[in-house]
Amino acid sequence: MILKPVEPVVLTGRHVRLEPIEARHADGLRAIAGDPDLWRFMAIDGTDPDGFDRLMRNAIAAREAGTQLPFVVHLAADGTIVGSTRYLNIAPVDGGLEIGWTWYARSVWATPVNPECKLLLLRHAFEVLGARRVALRCDQRNRRSHDAILRLGAVKEGVLRRHLLVQDGVIRDTAVFSILDDEWPRVRAGLEERLSTPVPSGAVA
Repeated sequence: MILKPVEPVVLTGRHVRLEPIEARHADGLRAIAGDPDLWRFMAIDGTDPDGFDRLMRNAIAAREAGTQLPFVVHLAADGTIVGSTRYLNIAPVDGGLEIGWTWYARSVWATPVNPECKLLLLRHAFEVLGARRVALRCDQRNRRSHDAILRLGAVKEGVLRRHLLVQDGVIRDTAVFSILDDEWPRVRAGLEERLSTPVPSGAVA
């Protein structure tokens, strides 16, 4: 089955609202982009004004071209901008896409924000767009993201060695994960259970 067109959409949950990125979101995103830990494993340093501007231009251009669908992550309670994530590597004929370029303000780490974002994105991909496969990737050194993806219930497929040039001239090894359509019911149940259970203080969500 061919993937349905990935068109701009607002995805809303109990904790977050994902809204397609626009230029008007730049100030809200810039306000949380000053933490260097957000960019340590990224190809762009968002703490640098030029780097951040390039990130925004690229995201908006990709949305307008229909090659990616970048989102701004808002808290549902008050609309505060707390990060960004996106669909990318969209392959309509193959029925696949990737979730990536995800970064959040430190204030929402170990909260329901990431699991609910993933629940909303995965549910839309599998249940609305008809995806057969959703991929996720991260720098192999980034244990926080690596372990968070495994907690989703994704399967680690392997490592692309010396795959991508990131900051400071480092060529990273990229860990590759996937969730298939017949695995989605199990993953969805796990995410829904996590979101129904309060996160203990100091735990990793």
